[in-house]
Amino acid sequence: MDNNDILRRLRYILNLSDDAMIDMYKKGGAPVTRSEISDYLKKEEHPDFEEVVDVNLATFLNGAIVNYRGKKDGETPVAEEQLDNNIILRKLKIAFNFKSDEIVYLIKLGGQQITETELSAFFRRPSHAKYKYCNDQYLRTFLKGFQIQRDKQRKAEARKKDS
Repeated sequence: MDNNDILRRLRYILNLSDDAMIDMYKKGGAPVTRSEISDYLKKEEHPDFEEVVDVNLATFLNGAIVNYRGKKDGETPVAEEQLDNNIILRKLKIAFNFKSDEIVYLIKLGGQQITETELSAFFRRPSHAKYKYCNDQYLRTFLKGFQIQRDKQRKAEARKKDS
C-alpha cells in the first residue's frame, strides 16, 4: 500500500479534520501546513498531489500515538526514515492500545483469517527466525476492519444520542 492511501484511510477511519491532522503532525514532531495536508490527500492524477514519504507517515503515526496514548516520558518519538507494513501495524497497535485478539478480530471483520500466532510473527524482530512480513493485503484488511468497527461505533453513538 502506498503511504498516501494509508493516510487517506486513517483520516476517514478516525474522522479527522484538517486541523486534527495538523495537530497530529505537530505532536509527532514535524508541523505541516493545511496546504500540505491537502496535497497529501489528493489523488495521484491531481497536479498538486504530493507523495507522503516514509518519514512523513511515521511522523503522523507517532503523532497518533502521542494523541491517543500520551507522550512516553515526555519525549517526542523520532520518526523512522523507512517504514514497512509491520512498523505501520505496530504503531497503530500502540496508538489504539489494540490487543492481539482485537487485531485478529479486525482482520476477520475486514474479510481475512489470521491466527494470533501468525499475527505475533508480524511483531517480531526481522532477524527472528519466526518473523513474517506483513503484506499489503493484511494491512488493507486490517484497515478495512478498523473502518467497519469505527462506523459501527459511530452509528451506535448516533442511535444512543437520538433516543
